[in-house]
Order: sequence, then structure tokens, then C-alpha cells
Amino acid sequence: MGHHNTPTLYLRAAALALALSPTISLAAQKVVVSIKPLELLVRAVATENTTVTTLVGPGSNPHNFSMKPSQRRALAEADAVFWVGPEMETFLTRLLQGDEFQARAHAFRPGEANASDDDGHHSDHGHSHDHHHGESNGTENDPHIWLDPATAGDMAKVIHEVLASLPGADKAALAANLKAFEQALADTEQQIQQQLAPTRALSLFTYHNAFYHFAEHYDLPLAGVLTINPELSPGARHMAEVQETLRQAHRPCLMTERPFNPESWDAIVGDVAVNFSDWDPLASDIKADASGYIAFQKSIAASVMACL
Repeated sequence: MGHHNTPTLYLRAAALALALSPTISLAAQKVVVSIKPLELLVRAVATENTTVTTLVGPGSNPHNFSMKPSQRRALAEADAVFWVGPEMETFLTRLLQGDEFQARAHAFRPGEANASDDDGHHSDHGHSHDHHHGESNGTENDPHIWLDPATAGDMAKVIHEVLASLPGADKAALAANLKAFEQALADTEQQIQQQLAPTRALSLFTYHNAFYHFAEHYDLPLAGVLTINPELSPGARHMAEVQETLRQAHRPCLMTERPFNPESWDAIVGDVAVNFSDWDPLASDIKADASGYIAFQKSIAASVMACL
């Protein structure tokens, strides 16, 4: 009797496995991102049961970050890894350009190697000659590309393509998520363009090239960058030049970033009357959910508005 039931049991088991398999494989999709802004873009596109691990936490620097063993394990187990590229997350360059991650790691600024190169011959120099931000005057070539909403939209398309190619992907849900994100991004961009109109009478200064991508997109008056490298404090001659520039500027406002000591601004600014506004290119305080990138763009716009 038991012998006759065996095929039925097999069929039931097979039917059950078939019914569960999409759920199981979707739940098993694991994504690792280097920094929080990339997590926001992944969450905008990914299905809810995708696991996202972010390596560089709040207050940490992606240029000189040190991974924990648990993060290295998360990388090893990841179905897909997203990072900006060698100019940004230096700590990942050797690892992600090696054989173990060649098929799984996706750099948005891959350096001299083209994003679609699969031959593994990546350059260590981190300069892109074929990227659309490839000018070399230190601002257009800045790696903080996620701050430009148009570039972020392109990055979301890449994320969609990668996630849709994973086994068991819910392609319909991913496509719907991408479409919804693109619509929300377009609406927000239009809203911010109008909101920022009064700020175009200001002279905005930053301590860091990162702000360039946001400022260029919204046609903001970025009057100067005080120092190219945020790791180095400006020298005395540079500070004197900065003070003179601020003195000559119409309604100057300094966009500061949290890692920098507020007291140090007194020395840099001197006796010049300047407004200050704080902003965060790494989106540390933004909730990591599907609308996180939209909230991030709005938070930067609010920081610019605080200059008025």
C-alpha cells in the first residue's frame, strides 16, 4: 500500500517545492552596498524581501574604511554588490576587482575599465576617461555621483537590471518599483527646481567637491570649493584667499559637513559675515526605505534653503 502512495507523495512534494520556490529564492537574494546612498537606491528598486547590507556606517569614511569580519562574510554570501568605484571606496578596490567578485560586483564609476568589461583587466588608477563626468578639473570628475538625481536615475536602472537577472527575481515587481521611483524622482526634481529659485541669488561655498553634482543639476551658484581634499586642512595662504573671496561674494553661504569641526570655521572665515548650513552627502540620518532617496534629495534642498 505504502508503495502505491510513493509517487503521490513525490508529486505533492514537487508541487509544494514548485509553489514555494519563487518565495524561497526571492528571500535568499542578498545585496551588499558600500555606502548608504546606494542602499537608498537599491531599496527604491528592490522587492521588500531583498536583504541589503551597507558596509560604511554613519560617521565612517568610505575612503579609509576598515571592514569587520561579519561584513566580509556578507560580501562573500552576496548575490550582488554595488559600489561607486576605486576613487570612492578605496578599501574595496583590490577585493571587488579580483576573481571572486568579478561577476557579482557592479561599480558605477569603474575607473579606466568600462562598466561592461568582463575580462577582469581593471586599472588601479581610478580615473574614468569614458564617463560622462570625465572632465579632469577636480569637480566634474568628483566621485560623489549619486547626488545628481539624473545620475541616480541611471544608477537605479543598472540596479534594476542586475536584480532582475538574479535567480527567482520578481521581474514584474522590480519593473513596477523602478517605474514608481522614476516618477517620484521626476516629480521631486521639478518641485526642488521651483523651491530653490530664490537661492540662485546666493553665493554658495563648500568645503568639499561632493556638492558639485547637486549644484550643477539644479543650476545653483556654486562660487567656490575651499579645499579639494576633505582630509587636509587649508593652508594659511589658501585661507587668506578664501576670506577675500567670501568678502567679495554676494550673500555668501558655506555648506558645511558634519565630520568637520565647527570651531575651525571661525579661523577659515575670519571676520567675514557668512551664513552656514549643514548637509550630509552620505545620507546618514535618512530612513533606509523605498522613498529614502527622495527624502535625501529633499533634505539637501532644505539645507540650501537654510542659507536664505
